[in-house]
Amino acid sequence: MNTRQAQDGLIYLYCITDKVPKLKKIENLVDKPYFIYQQSLYAIVNRVKESEFAEDNLKRNLADLEWIKAKARSHEKAIEVIMKNAGVIPFKLATLFNSEDNLKAMLREHLEEFKDILVKLEDKEEWGVKIYCNLEKLKEGLMQEDGQLLNIDKEISSSVSGKAYFLKKKKEELLNIAENKKLNEYGQVSFDSLREESVQARINKLLPKEVTERKEEMILNSAFLIDKDKIDDFLNTVENLKIRYVDKCIFFDCTGPWPPYNFCNL
Repeated sequence: MNTRQAQDGLIYLYCITDKVPKLKKIENLVDKPYFIYQQSLYAIVNRVKESEFAEDNLKRNLADLEWIKAKARSHEKAIEVIMKNAGVIPFKLATLFNSEDNLKAMLREHLEEFKDILVKLEDKEEWGVKIYCNLEKLKEGLMQEDGQLLNIDKEISSSVSGKAYFLKKKKEELLNIAENKKLNEYGQVSFDSLREESVQARINKLLPKEVTERKEEMILNSAFLIDKDKIDDFLNTVENLKIRYVDKCIFFDCTGPWPPYNFCNL
């Protein structure tokens, strides 16, 4: 039996599944993992020290970027390993309970909701697609292609300084409008094409360069829930979009499968 009763520390919840989890595969990621069974659900957990995870200590540790990176890495990897053999409902980093009884009470309270989610996620995977754009190159291309911008450029070169100043402001305004129009077009067409290959789709908030660590600007941050037997079709659609937009200064980053955070509605 892979359950145990421990008296010290807090209960740290990784994920929930409706199949007996293969815990040996995460022992190199999680210290002494075990499961708590409640009415057909298995909660994969372990015990963690209050010196790290009690409220005040956790707040202090969450200000330590290296601590967060290490914990988040092992948390995500453990869930990814479990979901290779079973559908999972993943929980966020540092989802904690004071006791096993508290966790079991939560499982009982949300039993039908969790079972419905697991049915919805059965034989499906979450994949993410992020699209980035080199805005400077996009603007350069628009200056060569957009007739209105070409005309105003000619007008600027033949105008006196006062008029030229206002024309330059007008050009900047038109360029921003043209840029936003293209970015919306690229993002929407790509999202719609990928959504057709998925069961569910979601658009998330754009991430700044400080997070992405890329020189290009993110223009789409999307997630898709896909039937496992349709994954190849989805990936082929991504490749076709890359070919379609190869000369448009945009770049696709397709990753997965991920724990289905975006489609659990917890």
